[in-house]
Amino acid sequence: MTSEMTAHVIEEYGDPGVFTETERPVPEPAPGEIRVEVVASSVNPVDYKIRAGHIPDFAPEFPATLGCDVAGIVDAVGDEVERFEAGDEVYGMPGGAGRQGALADYVVGHAGTFADAPESIPLADAAALPVVALTAWEMLTDKTEVEIDDDVLVYGASGGVGHIGVQVARWLGANVIATGSTAEKRDLALELGADATVDYTETEPAEYVEQYTDGAGFDTVFDPVGHDHLAAAFEAVRPFGSVVTTGTSAAEELSLAPMHQNSLELGVVLVILPVLLGEGQERVGDELDEIASLVDDGAITPHIDERFTFDEVADAHALAESGEFVGKILLENE
Repeated sequence: MTSEMTAHVIEEYGDPGVFTETERPVPEPAPGEIRVEVVASSVNPVDYKIRAGHIPDFAPEFPATLGCDVAGIVDAVGDEVERFEAGDEVYGMPGGAGRQGALADYVVGHAGTFADAPESIPLADAAALPVVALTAWEMLTDKTEVEIDDDVLVYGASGGVGHIGVQVARWLGANVIATGSTAEKRDLALELGADATVDYTETEPAEYVEQYTDGAGFDTVFDPVGHDHLAAAFEAVRPFGSVVTTGTSAAEELSLAPMHQNSLELGVVLVILPVLLGEGQERVGDELDEIASLVDDGAITPHIDERFTFDEVADAHALAESGEFVGKILLENE
């Protein structure tokens, strides 16, 4: 085996054109780690936020290989790893935030951040799942308790996290109302199992609360968007209900008084935290096992809008930042 591999790295923060192709040493797995030959990765907001320098605390050391998501084939295992062996098809969230990521021929990560890939979809497509599916899963099963016939409102229902959130909420037995700013986005939410959709740009929270919950409010509001959506979520949820979110960057300007007035629960998910902390990584793999089962049972399907090669990572990041897509953007290693 060669000692060098191709990697697409950034040597400084910048716009999508900052990526360069380079040769790097093939990493060796340490005890408890595995090395994976990369088939594909995908683009998440955390990836382009790291690239742009917006979240430097999350960045790997320069030259930085980004890419939190990966699907590929186990190439080598470190000492103390019993769960995997060479040749296994896996997917996971091993790096790209805090440690070197997947935009390379090989990636090394803690074995706990991987699981066997779903068998019912192409291996490359599994790379669209880890960050978004883990996030949606934790929001709906860890930060709140969704019961059969609960009314769940999903903001950003055609986005990466949102389109998985619709499917998880449906699988949990909820009545799912999904928001989208265009007919295309709302149509996708319906295809994925939403019971109805709302154009939030034309409709106030009070209107869809009245229409879909008879004015009572939603049991859970699923908000992977944050910012002004979080304020709207507080308006849409019922007393004693739950708001689950990934985005609290506007929290300093947001009044939390509605939470107190209506005795709300607020759950916040940062799914990459185990990677950043370097502890509790087994949680990632355990949840990915459950998600793979749901994929193979037909309950979850990743929607891939565009496919790029690693050589086209700049174009993929530009499209991701534009927001002019639905579902996920895949990066394939060719």
